[in-house]
Amino acid sequence: MKMLTFCTAWGIREPLPSLARRAHAAGYDGLESPMPDDASERAELAAVLAELGMPWIMEVCTAGSYVPRRAASPQAHADDLQVALERCAATPELNPIRVNCLGGLDAWPEPVTERFLREGIAQAAALGLSLSFETHRSRSLFNPWVTARMLAALPELRLTADISHWCVVAERLMDTEPEVIAQMAAHVDHIHARVGYDQGPQVPHPAAPEYQHCLASHQHCWAQFWQAQHAAGMTETTLTPEFGPDGYLHLAPFSREPVGDLWDINKWMAETERGHFQRWQLEHTHDTEKLE
Repeated sequence: MKMLTFCTAWGIREPLPSLARRAHAAGYDGLESPMPDDASERAELAAVLAELGMPWIMEVCTAGSYVPRRAASPQAHADDLQVALERCAATPELNPIRVNCLGGLDAWPEPVTERFLREGIAQAAALGLSLSFETHRSRSLFNPWVTARMLAALPELRLTADISHWCVVAERLMDTEPEVIAQMAAHVDHIHARVGYDQGPQVPHPAAPEYQHCLASHQHCWAQFWQAQHAAGMTETTLTPEFGPDGYLHLAPFSREPVGDLWDINKWMAETERGHFQRWQLEHTHDTEKLE
């Protein structure tokens, strides 16, 4: 099994083709982003990704951006997902290896959440797309226990694991919930590698010594996901370092100067997890393939 690292487009004000080139130069294997609205921009992105040999992960948000519109109906969420999936299927030149969905609403009754997820799974399967739902605050899979119950009800549910969100919701690190981490491991297709802590979804810098216990907690969980993927015979695992702006990045009071550079932080995270993955592979598997 080999690891592919993806560069996030979140918070980066740069045309996606230019970002893809910069990410490639920085050592990333692929790009994760929403689909461009403009047809010419989609064509240009597809051409650059093909030129660079970079895979693409498509990001979809239902009923709004990262935080959904509170008043949007379950049908509005389902319609948004259907439209996005159909648009993706109609754009074969981009050919994402995965569609990552930030979908649903945390306030729904669980039967509504289950129906939304079930319909999304069926929609993607009908179009031949690989769909995973992200464990994200304000969304359907906003905490470990709802997610565990959805997995029990929907064994076919696939996940993008961003457990930093759960640290905030639960006000603790997720190695304190070993049963849920073990249950979800076989369902994780993709990892968002951001390090949260008990009072926030993003530490100021994952290299800081005062947050090493938070990094170690997340890495412990990520390694369990790799182990499950390896056991399932997967040949690739994908990971996107996803430290971002918009209230996530810590700012100095009064001056509001960022305490770190997001590009550098995400690059550090990518390099650190490549090394972590190699160590894990040597310690826990008998792979004979060349380490990437």
